[in-house]
Amino acid sequence: MGDILSLVLKRLGFGLITLLVISVIIFFMVELLPGDIAEAVLGQGATPENLAALREEMGLNKPAFVRYFEWLGGAVVGDFGNSVVSGERVSSIITERFVNTLFLAAYAAVIAVPFAITLGVIVALLRNTLFDRVANVLTLTSISSPEFFLGYILILYLSVKTGMFPAIASLRADMSFLDLLHRTFLPALTLVLVVTAHMMRMTRAAIINLLASPYIEMARLKGTPPWKVIVKHALPNAWAPIINVIALNLAYLITGVVLVEVVFVYPGIGQALVDAVSKRDFPIVQACCLIFAATFILLNLAADVGAILTNPRLRHPK
Repeated sequence: MGDILSLVLKRLGFGLITLLVISVIIFFMVELLPGDIAEAVLGQGATPENLAALREEMGLNKPAFVRYFEWLGGAVVGDFGNSVVSGERVSSIITERFVNTLFLAAYAAVIAVPFAITLGVIVALLRNTLFDRVANVLTLTSISSPEFFLGYILILYLSVKTGMFPAIASLRADMSFLDLLHRTFLPALTLVLVVTAHMMRMTRAAIINLLASPYIEMARLKGTPPWKVIVKHALPNAWAPIINVIALNLAYLITGVVLVEVVFVYPGIGQALVDAVSKRDFPIVQACCLIFAATFILLNLAADVGAILTNPRLRHPK
């Protein structure tokens, strides 16, 4: 137990250092963007006095490293400042959007994870058959297709031609849960098509790699049915790489939804990021990027811990 805790704390420390480095990159890359925030807020007709007063109010006249530490200190306690466009607190703006993104990611994950693992087991059982070849072609096509392309294809066939689902995932506070699932089905299905392919191929590859192991050969010689060989003997030993790819795809479901949210006009944090970039609302841009980075690092840490817990050789490296 002590070895596991030590490894977890070590990876957590590396994650915090990585997040700190990323925060520096985010802040100063935004600082290097062309243009003046004060001019973007007040417009080109603003007087020099008004611009100077706004820069003073926003702290833009301070050195960059001072503003970075002030921003970082606020970010640690969840205070990202105020929006330069609306004047609202950034945390209040992105909280609801982030909850919407988490819901969409959870919706897609509930469908994709069990479906991908089941499909990976089936194609491993039916290796080198027509079903296996068709599944590989379809998954490669899904991986190779951009998210926005899949989204527009689904809109064309499931919304425009059939009218089964709405093309725009607009949300209301008084919506029922079933109505919410119906309205967000197309963006969730787009994410499912993307991440299922990765998880299915990793499950298939991990199981097939184990099928040549001596204990698998012994199970076959004892007359164990093929499905039982995979489910009882191969799958438990393949969990480490499968958990890794699941965690990485869950990270993608949260951090890679920007294009999907834009296509379906879904009110998530990805859409908020795009809107903030177009309006030059830099506090929101910085907050969204930092949240994406923290989420990705946290889920990578979860993948490492999951791999350690499912692999005795990693739990006892000596």
